[in-house]
Amino acid sequence: MKSKAFDSFVLYFFFALLCTAAEPEAPSSSSIVFTTLGRSDYAWDIFTLPILNPPNPSNELQITDGESVNFNGHFPSSPSPSIISLLHNRNLIQSPGPQAPPPIQIIYVTERNGMSNIYYDALYYGAPRSTRSRSALEIPVRVQAPLLGLEDSKNRISMKDRPSLSGENLIYVSTHEDPGEPRTSWAAVYSTQLGTGLTRRLTPYGIADFSPAVSPSGVWTAVASYGSEGWAGEVEELSTDIFVFLNRDGTHRVKVVEHDKPVSTESVTIERVTPPGLHAFTPATSPGNHKFIAVATRRLNSSFRHIELFDLVKNVFIELTRHVSPTTHHLNPFISPDSTRVGYHKCRGESNGGKTPQLLLENVKSPVPNLSLFRVDGSFPSFSPADDRIAYVDFPGVYVVNRDGSNLHQVFPLNAFQTAWDPVRKGIVYTSAGPQFSSESTEVDIVAINVEDVDQSNFKRLTIDGKNNAFPSASPDGKWIVFRSGRTGHKNLYIMDAIQGETGGIQRLTNGPWTDTMCNWSPDGDWIAFASDRDNPGSGSFELYLIHPNGTDLRRLVKSGSARRTVHPSFSPDGKYIVFATDYGGISAEPISNPHHYQPYGEIFTIKLDGFDLKRLTHNSYEDGTPTWAPLYINPVDVESPKRPQCAFEDCHWLNKMPGRGSEVKPMGSAKPQCGA
Repeated sequence: MKSKAFDSFVLYFFFALLCTAAEPEAPSSSSIVFTTLGRSDYAWDIFTLPILNPPNPSNELQITDGESVNFNGHFPSSPSPSIISLLHNRNLIQSPGPQAPPPIQIIYVTERNGMSNIYYDALYYGAPRSTRSRSALEIPVRVQAPLLGLEDSKNRISMKDRPSLSGENLIYVSTHEDPGEPRTSWAAVYSTQLGTGLTRRLTPYGIADFSPAVSPSGVWTAVASYGSEGWAGEVEELSTDIFVFLNRDGTHRVKVVEHDKPVSTESVTIERVTPPGLHAFTPATSPGNHKFIAVATRRLNSSFRHIELFDLVKNVFIELTRHVSPTTHHLNPFISPDSTRVGYHKCRGESNGGKTPQLLLENVKSPVPNLSLFRVDGSFPSFSPADDRIAYVDFPGVYVVNRDGSNLHQVFPLNAFQTAWDPVRKGIVYTSAGPQFSSESTEVDIVAINVEDVDQSNFKRLTIDGKNNAFPSASPDGKWIVFRSGRTGHKNLYIMDAIQGETGGIQRLTNGPWTDTMCNWSPDGDWIAFASDRDNPGSGSFELYLIHPNGTDLRRLVKSGSARRTVHPSFSPDGKYIVFATDYGGISAEPISNPHHYQPYGEIFTIKLDGFDLKRLTHNSYEDGTPTWAPLYINPVDVESPKRPQCAFEDCHWLNKMPGRGSEVKPMGSAKPQCGA
């Protein structure tokens, strides 16, 4: 294929299509299912420990309600009646009355009802707590209210993060405004007046801000930010700077720290507080407190993240959560205004009163009419032609489950990735058997599994060359399979007989010293979509392409740019749209504030085959990936799954290496990567 055949279809400015004035055509009623790495294991609630008492399980209090996922809390300094009087939606809540004792108050991020929001809770005790009572679920009175209106109108679905209260204003991060530039974070700091709902953007347009911290005076906010430089694709420690600005309107924005050094040594002093030899991060303090800070730590003798106090006078650590739940991760501490309590979030487990059942399909609010979104508890999902069963990978092995969550069973016991159903032969699922993220010469085979075979013995290897063969997708007539293979030393696309495999006939579709992968055949049979790094081989930058099955009319659908990713395309049932995972929206939060994600920038987008109507569907700080389009529309209702152990997520892998020691702590459990080019 000559280079001019590529250039005529390149969409150098596809991001501008979001801003077209014409109303875009909506896809026909359908559903998209995708994976979020580790999310089904989180079951987070916010807990607190008293600082003045020795830490032990009887002193730990669960202060959020066990609904869905709750995290990144803040203890407000305003009294409860003052906050309640400010709420413009206060008719939704009932105060326990003027005689009620002072409550524990908290503002926090919650992901419930399919979307992200910020809630206020006040917990009132009627009597002293029994030392055997650990959960706020046993407290008789809870006042609860969302602090922000439900933004489920067009283009208002967004992530909320890092809330704090400054007077009458809620300061927080939101991703509801598109910056209009590809690979640019949508995260910005906003201020909402609780009494009126009036919202003001504090972050300048064209810039992204993370992790806002409000000064004790309430006048200033400090943020981590790249400034005008922008995100460079980092997924571990970010090379952000620290800026401060006025809370009232975001003006007087000044850079005070340039990554790890002060901008002006006369006005800013940097002093190391915690000693070397361990990871200490996400620090927190309280107004007027010069005695200690709270930090999350990772120590050499533990693979778990814990909350500790660091005494600024004696220069010693005081361990807290390790004495309460030593084999649980604890994240993002915060301290009460009177410095008597430290808060954090962790997985509540089965014994702490969780109200939300474990889900096979978790409904996520969609910004597109007639399109429902679901997060699935597994990787590489695909739907049977009748739309009644789902195949997915749960490393190691392939599983099939009815769409209503029943009859879950393993159909292939070996390590595998990618699933695709045969559109004609009932009960046949194709997968890639072997290690993911492996070289061209590593043996990975395309396998056809008969999922009706309860003995798990009826599977057939369709590739026999001993090379890396993966990402199968069947033609709509069921006669052929497109897949990628490294048999010539480079991963290119091939088409082979769907029943006999390569012994029944094989033809090469693409040819070049690059990687073509993650292929998907269109429902009408006319197109094959795939991801490729052919524009810059070996760079890690993958872009979306289309090609006819006969090898003609190659066109680039989405241009990614240097070292960026646009991957895992899947056609809509009508063949007019493609859903894919991408870093188009940059990162939405500092990766250190979350558990492990290989690619914490991953979000789900759709685009039409003509390159128009690009839409962002998901907003979070996790890794969303491996999307698939269901054959039929699924009502936007959660689907429960059989119970299984939760809390098995891992901490950031790059924290396993201890600073200054060269030692590595092996993580507990097994990782579940989302994709392997």
